[in-house]
Amino acid sequence: MRKGIHPEDYRTVIFKDMTNESMWLGKSTAATEDTEKWEDGSEYPVVKLEISYMSHPFFTGKLQFVDTAGRIDKFKNKYAKFDKKDGKKEEDQEA
Repeated sequence: MRKGIHPEDYRTVIFKDMTNESMWLGKSTAATEDTEKWEDGSEYPVVKLEISYMSHPFFTGKLQFVDTAGRIDKFKNKYAKFDKKDGKKEEDQEA
């Protein structure tokens, strides 16, 4: 492997799946400000995940609806102005 291209600041962190609150220890270079106590009594930085192998339908075999912070509504509101159907209806109503 080439030297000097890989990060050297790996540290032990807690990965926390926010969908089902499961947690596990791993190593990461991800920047985070949150910390939590682990089962061994030590405090580790927490990397929050919206979905992981513990909650993904492919691995669990269960379909879950996850809409964190109204992401679908935000998307619809953002791109509503590009919807051609709505634009034609407004033009028809004005005429």
